[in-house]
Amino acid sequence: MNTRDVHRFAITLATAGYLGFGGSTLGAADLPEDLHPWFSPPTEHATDFGKYRSPLKFDDGSPVRNASDWNKRRGEILSYWHKAMGPWPPMLKDLEVEFLGKERLENFVQHKIRFRWTPVEKTEGYLLIPNGNGKRPAVVTVFYEPETAIGRGKEQRDFAYQLAKRGFVTLSVGTTETSAARHYATYYPSREHATVQPLSMLGYAAAQAWGVLAARPEVDAERIGIVGHSYGGKWAMFGSCLFDKFACAAWSDPGIVFDTRPSVNYWEPWYLGYAPPPWRKRGVIAGANPATGPYPRLLKEGRDLHELHALMAPRPFLVSGGSEDPVHRWRALNHTVAVNKLLGCENRVAMTNRPKHSPTPESNEVIYRFFEHFLATAKSNTKK
Repeated sequence: MNTRDVHRFAITLATAGYLGFGGSTLGAADLPEDLHPWFSPPTEHATDFGKYRSPLKFDDGSPVRNASDWNKRRGEILSYWHKAMGPWPPMLKDLEVEFLGKERLENFVQHKIRFRWTPVEKTEGYLLIPNGNGKRPAVVTVFYEPETAIGRGKEQRDFAYQLAKRGFVTLSVGTTETSAARHYATYYPSREHATVQPLSMLGYAAAQAWGVLAARPEVDAERIGIVGHSYGGKWAMFGSCLFDKFACAAWSDPGIVFDTRPSVNYWEPWYLGYAPPPWRKRGVIAGANPATGPYPRLLKEGRDLHELHALMAPRPFLVSGGSEDPVHRWRALNHTVAVNKLLGCENRVAMTNRPKHSPTPESNEVIYRFFEHFLATAKSNTKK
């Protein structure tokens, strides 16, 4: 494409609404045989809820007894976390997508695009559209930069490319400039004066990427998922938990709860430890290098990320666990299983496990099968 093509479109409030209570009602009870093993914890973890505070208790300690109560409790959880992390700015309703170039590859066309994903920042990414007609499922992929997910980076992280070959429309985005500067994330309104914790703002950016896909004529807006690995896994987790228009999600070894492992580093200023620069020295929390931002408060008040997982209910999600998310993470996941049980839903929470952090062909195949089942097989999503 020799000249820039610009597409402008509006996302109505009904389409771009967020923080509601929605999710897929299809595709869960009829799991294919190859996916069944990942939706149940091993026997030794089946009733282990760890030391995590149940999301089925209101902040005053009273129990959540039914779906109506859960809707109120869900709002309470969201209110707490947005107050702790800083509220999102209003969602962008008028979106402009610039088409910068295209390339035909195998069974899809790959477009390089640019769009506004925060009120103050544009990003570049890749939109992959498979051959064919009619509305199709779609997936947002997130990472340090958008090239890895389209197959121009480290192996087994090419989620956008692999899913496009399977017939999904995919949008690969990343934080290219801030990752190169080792600042990571995205900052609103600026790195010097951010009012939203960067990991939450990445969730906002993911929601805007959802809007780009939802507006495409090739995409069924009710069948859009999100996936990422490591840093991208954290990003995909916050995006899908905080924005309920994502029909389902896969999180590859992000560290799904707070931990002291160096790679489960939510205390860093580009995640949940933001304070105005100069920043603390990178690394684990120590007496001479204390945590900043809301992270220490979250620990002190006994909060953990299992509360955000619960916001996915009844939408399905898969934890593709490696070294940072071993099998005992079921202690946290069991809390979301309990929420789904209260809502009358099953087979909504899954986890695979591998010894090392890096994805493998086997772990990725489960991710692709997960999306094929919950997005490609299901014909629609409806509100619960």
